[in-house]
Amino acid sequence: MDETGLDRGPANHAPLSPLSFLARSAAVYPTKTAVIHGERRYTYAEFAARCRRLASALARRGIGLGDVVAVMAPNVPAMLEAHYGVPMTGAVLNALNYRLDARTIAFMLDHSETKLLLTDTEFSETIGEALRQVKRPLAVIDIDDPLHTGPGRRLGEKDYEALLAEGDPEFAWSLPADEWQSICLLYTSGTTGNPKGVVYHHRGAYLNALGNALAFGLGPRSVYLWTLPMFHCSGWTFTWAVTAIGATHVCLRRVDPALIFPAIREHGVTHMCGAPIVMTMLVHAPDELKVGFDRVVDIATGGAAPPSTVIAAMERMGFRVTHLYGLTEVFGPATLCAWQDDWDALPAAERSAKMGRQGVAYPTLEGLVVADPKTLAPVPRDARTVGEIMLRGNTVMKGYLKNPAATREAFEGGWFHSGDLAVWHSDGYVEIKDRSKDIIISGGENISSLEVEEILYRHPAVMEAAVVARADARWGETPCAFVTLTPGAPAVTAADVIDFCRANLAHYKVPRHVVFGPLPKTSTGKIQKYVLRERTKDVG
Repeated sequence: MDETGLDRGPANHAPLSPLSFLARSAAVYPTKTAVIHGERRYTYAEFAARCRRLASALARRGIGLGDVVAVMAPNVPAMLEAHYGVPMTGAVLNALNYRLDARTIAFMLDHSETKLLLTDTEFSETIGEALRQVKRPLAVIDIDDPLHTGPGRRLGEKDYEALLAEGDPEFAWSLPADEWQSICLLYTSGTTGNPKGVVYHHRGAYLNALGNALAFGLGPRSVYLWTLPMFHCSGWTFTWAVTAIGATHVCLRRVDPALIFPAIREHGVTHMCGAPIVMTMLVHAPDELKVGFDRVVDIATGGAAPPSTVIAAMERMGFRVTHLYGLTEVFGPATLCAWQDDWDALPAAERSAKMGRQGVAYPTLEGLVVADPKTLAPVPRDARTVGEIMLRGNTVMKGYLKNPAATREAFEGGWFHSGDLAVWHSDGYVEIKDRSKDIIISGGENISSLEVEEILYRHPAVMEAAVVARADARWGETPCAFVTLTPGAPAVTAADVIDFCRANLAHYKVPRHVVFGPLPKTSTGKIQKYVLRERTKDVG
C-alpha cells in the first residue's frame, strides 16, 4: 500500500496525557461536583480553575519543564490538584509518603532535586527535621487544611490558598510535546538501602487511568472515596481515572471506619480502593460504626490475595471485592481478577478462591507472562509450576531515576521482572504464590507462605497473620506464624492454632511456632516480613 501523504500531524495525532481528562470534564460537566472535602464542594469548572491557578503560580516562580515539585499531604484537595497543576507547567510531581521518617524524606528531596515543596502542617515536625538535613535549598508552601485540628505549624513563606490566589485561573497550559515526558516521580519503599525513584510518563498515566475506569466500572455517576493514599502510585492512577470519566472525588484525610462508613452513606459512594488491611479494618470495626447502605459498593484491593474470610465478610456488609495486582513500577494496577458469570453459582469458598487470584492483564497492558526468570520461557498453565510474573507495555515505568543498573536489571530480556512468584491456571488467570524471597523451602519442599496464611485467616480468633521461614537444623527452614488476634476473641494458645492448621494443611506446611502480637507494617500497610524473619531468631 502506497502511504504517500499519510503523515502524522496536529489534525490526526496528539500526545496522550491525563491532563486532557480535566479539560474535557470541565467542559462537559462544568457545574457538576468534582471534589468533596468536608463541607467544601468544588465543581469541575472550579476544580480546573484551581489547577490552572496552581500551574500559573508555580510558573511565575520559575517552575518549568523537568523541575520537581514535591507534595507531603494526605488525601486533601491540594494533593489531588497537584496531579494536574504541577504537570501543567511541564514539571514532575513527587508525591511523598507522609508515613516516612525525616531522613528518608530528606534523601528523596535531595535525590530528586526538588525545587518546591507543598507540605501539610500536620507533618511539620517530620518536614522541619527533613529540611534541616537537605543539602540543597528549596521553596516551601504550607497546606493549612481546615479539617486538620491536631498539632502542626507553618514552615513556609505562605499557605497553599494564598499561592493559588497568585495564579491565573485562565492559565494557558499545553499538552506535553512528547507523551514520553515525565509526569511523576514515586519512590519505592525498599527494605534495605535508599528507596528507588520510579519515573512515570504521560502516556502511561493516561492509559492506566483509562484501564482503571474500564476494569473497575467507573461512570459519570460514580462517587469515589479516597481510602487509598494518593502518594501510592499516584493513587493507583485513580487521581486521573475518576476525572477522566467525570465522576466525583470524595477526599478523606484519615482512613478510619468512623469516617468511612458515614461518608459512604452521606455521599452515595460507589467505589473505593485500599490494601487488604483497609478491608480488615472495616470488617473488624465495632458494630456501632457500621451502617447499611442501599447499594453495592465496589472496593478494589491489591497486594496479597485477600483471605476468603475477609472477602465473605465484606460481601455480607454490602461490598463487592475486586482483586487487582500491580507494583509502583507499572503505575499501580496491571492485572485484575476479571469476574466470570459462572462464578455466581459457586459455593462461597470456591468463589473466594477464584476471586483471590491476581487474574488477567489489564486492557491497557500489552504483555503478561509467568515465566522461568532465567530462561524467560513461559511456564505450563497447570496451576502447579511456579514462575515469575513479568510485564511489558505502555504502562511500565520509564525506569529508576539516576539508577541505570537497577533499570537494566528490572528490564532484562525485554520484560519488567516483578519478583513475584506465581502459577498460571488453565483459564489464563495468574495466582501469586509468594514473593521470591518469601518462599519457604523445608526439607526440599516449597511452601507458599500465602497458602499457610490463608488457613490462619480462617481461624475465628485470627485478625491478621503472616508466615515466614525460620531456620531449622534438620529441615533447613520451617514455617513460623505471627498472629494478631481479633479484639475480644476467646483466648487461644499456639497449640490451638497449630492444631487448626494441621487439620487443614499437609503436615509439612504447618507452622512449628506461633507468635502472638501486632505485626510490623510498611508505610503503605504491607506487612514487613523481613522484620519478622529477624524476629524468628529469638523464637525458641
